Amino acid sequence: MGKSANPNDARALFRSLLSAYSATPTNLKIIDIYILFAVTTAVIQVVYMAVVGSFPFNSFLSGVLSCVGTAVLAVSLRIQVNKENKEFKDLPPERAFADFVLCNLVLHLVIMNFLG
Repeated sequence: MGKSANPNDARALFRSLLSAYSATPTNLKIIDIYILFAVTTAVIQVVYMAVVGSFPFNSFLSGVLSCVGTAVLAVSLRIQVNKENKEFKDLPPERAFADFVLCNLVLHLVIMNFLG
């Protein structure tokens, strides 16, 4: 079979991930926190629905889809703003942020329309 997992391997992996993340620029860390917040909010809404019930199901769907859509748009923003990404090197960060804001506006207008 394969080699069994060693606790030192896990520690080395966490150390390498921490050192790689410490080299991440601050603007990308802020976007990461925003993504984490959006995903956490969606998970909280799913747990709440499981505990309390889903009587206004369209409200539950619009809340979760709002959080997930916002997280997806934030991931897209992070990809576009990252200086190491060669595909978007000609795209200024201001343009990427303007696209993010406009897409969020459209997303939330659609969600408000879904609510009724």
